[in-house]
Amino acid sequence: MIESVLFYLFSLVAIVAGVSVITQRSPIASALSLVVCFFALAADYVMLDAHFVAVVQVLVYAGAIMVLFIFVIMLLNIRETEPAAMGQLTARSGGALLISGLLGVALIAVLDSVVHQTPAELPAEYGTIKAIGEALFNGTYLLPFEAVSLLLTVGMIGAVVLAKREL
Repeated sequence: MIESVLFYLFSLVAIVAGVSVITQRSPIASALSLVVCFFALAADYVMLDAHFVAVVQVLVYAGAIMVLFIFVIMLLNIRETEPAAMGQLTARSGGALLISGLLGVALIAVLDSVVHQTPAELPAEYGTIKAIGEALFNGTYLLPFEAVSLLLTVGMIGAVVLAKREL
């Protein structure tokens, strides 16, 4: 019982923090709201007994990715702007609300069909750190893993070149 309550509490915190990310005027406050969202999701992963995913969530996303976001915000020197007039927000907000509602209904329909399926039996080692490591480095995911690392390196070099050009 307490696990269900904690799961829904952390899920609610993640949703509120996610909404706060897109409603904040300050980019730094938005980034800090994203950190709260990442930690709430990591707590949800712990509640689902996905401890490895929770640790990766905290180390990679709440740690490294957020440092990169803060670095980009500081590099771009984003200033707070004047709030838009209320009439300008109405059309955009209405469209965003409509699209979000449609996506939510579609997600609920898909999840409803998935929940009623009988789960397949998985091997005992499925999802362990050893199995994930073997799939990434010895299995079928070695080439995509290396391609992503190459793309990230090219992206970092491009960011440095663009930053150096303006200095």
